[in-house]
Amino acid sequence: MVRDVTLRQVGGSVGATIPKDMADRLHLDVGDHVLAVETDRGILLTPYDPEIAAGLEAAARAAKKFRNALRELAK
Repeated sequence: MVRDVTLRQVGGSVGATIPKDMADRLHLDVGDHVLAVETDRGILLTPYDPEIAAGLEAAARAAKKFRNALRELAK
């Protein structure tokens, strides 16, 4: 499902409001945590899972550490 979401100023940050029907279908409630993953196609919001968060952090560290090797492999 695709929905139009308006961004709003929330203190010093920018927030997006998820429509109630979408939040209900995804079992999201006030105070729940989600991961915002920046992709080449936009932003992916996914339910927060500590294991996934740790894996993403490890992958980011590895990509930074082996940046030059990864560039060579990509050729």
